[in-house]
Amino acid sequence: MSTAMLTERYAANLHGVLSCYDRIIVTGTLPGACYAGGMTSFLYAHGIRIFDYPRFAEPLRERIRQRAHEVCEAADVSIEHVNKNHIRKEDLVARVLATRGESPGLVHVISAMEACPSYKPWMDKSNGGHMYLRPDQGKCLHYYFYFIDEELGLCFLRVPTWAPFGLQFYCNGHSVLARALQREEIDFAQADNAFLRIDHLERAQALADTFSPDLLHQRLKHYANWLCPVAEVFGQTDWHWTIRQAEYSTDLMFRGPGLLAPLYDAISRQAVLAADAPRVASFLGKKITPVLAQEIGSRLSTRIEGRCIKHQMGAASVKVYDKFSRVLRVETTVNEVSFFKHYRKVEHKQGEPSRELAPLKKTIYSLPDLREILLGCNQRYLAFLSSLDDPSAGTRDLQRLSQPRVGTDPSVKGLNFFNAADQTLLQTLQHGEFNIHGWRRAELCKYLPISPAAMSRQLKRLRLLGMIKKVKHTYRYYLTRLGRAAIAAACSITCFQIVPAMAATH
Repeated sequence: MSTAMLTERYAANLHGVLSCYDRIIVTGTLPGACYAGGMTSFLYAHGIRIFDYPRFAEPLRERIRQRAHEVCEAADVSIEHVNKNHIRKEDLVARVLATRGESPGLVHVISAMEACPSYKPWMDKSNGGHMYLRPDQGKCLHYYFYFIDEELGLCFLRVPTWAPFGLQFYCNGHSVLARALQREEIDFAQADNAFLRIDHLERAQALADTFSPDLLHQRLKHYANWLCPVAEVFGQTDWHWTIRQAEYSTDLMFRGPGLLAPLYDAISRQAVLAADAPRVASFLGKKITPVLAQEIGSRLSTRIEGRCIKHQMGAASVKVYDKFSRVLRVETTVNEVSFFKHYRKVEHKQGEPSRELAPLKKTIYSLPDLREILLGCNQRYLAFLSSLDDPSAGTRDLQRLSQPRVGTDPSVKGLNFFNAADQTLLQTLQHGEFNIHGWRRAELCKYLPISPAAMSRQLKRLRLLGMIKKVKHTYRYYLTRLGRAAIAAACSITCFQIVPAMAATH
């Protein structure tokens, strides 16, 4: 018999399941200027000497700086410079948002000196003194423009002030979905980048599935031309946008923390041991090769938010973690989208185009195809987690039986399986003559030295704890499945483990 999925097993305890893009990082490059050969050709075509390249680039740097100050002055925002690595930019922005609010517009601007690719003039004396630019690495001032977009939510654009002006854009699929739900007046509860509850879940999933690359491209072009006004110098009107990193999550939204905590504690400890190299490869739809085998691994890490299990293979990884003890998140991350292959149209240098299995293109227009691939990874990993042993129900039952219920009506005292009075009562309920027809209060009083009134109180206590049930229209009781299992476990542990262990000390 196949194992039920976690989504089916806990259906009654879930608000629902939502699959959605999470972090999306896109890089923008200027065609013809984003590599040393292209920039060299540009300089020659415009009559600029190779060793005058720094003089050509400096006015462009000043143009970006001036635009940054103009934008900040118009929005009444000041530029905050960060010169220490341990300062998290997200924390600085969060403090601004706490007082500013969530209205669209520029939120904050941060500047920092960071590493960037660059070009270096070079003369090849071995080739007749040919001069050209070659790749180099340097540092320049970067601006981080944080803003709230009406469609995309909180985003940022990272703008370097030195050529080749490679841009980096960040947005979050959950923020995009939250904006769409607000426009359609669908109520939801959200914490950070996770939804705790959504009223119209089917519509929310449909909105998440229709994340539009066209909309993303439109917004990217607008912000790039606004905040980095150098494209026209190179005869361009837009950047070439590629996916640098994408995360796709599948969230199981639990109704309360009491259900997820024991479940996650159980499966997380097993997952890091049970996921061997072939399994990790199967999650990501890959076969193991000698090269990939060296790049496969699993890792357990404990963070402030909780315990995280991560399985990595090359440029992709799949992980599971809990968010606020309310959401079980399965997430696949890819840092190089060409890691995955799919059937698509392939152009050949010679001959007609063909449709065949090929690496995924890096363009942002691959996001719909990438969504299908990453969703498949999440589903395979969720099926694996569903196959693990889940003793969380037993943990909850044990707490329900042993913990007192104070403040309820009526209050109930929990069972103490090592208390002599409770032990005697439970062992009496196991007598063979009670297995078929059950028992009445008077029959139990023959075996236990307590009054009928006290026996009535004990029977009521056991009923409220779920240990026994009453036969309709009679005064007879019988043990429930939970009652039989709890009594058998208590007797077994006491007789075969605790007592021999105590006797061994003498």
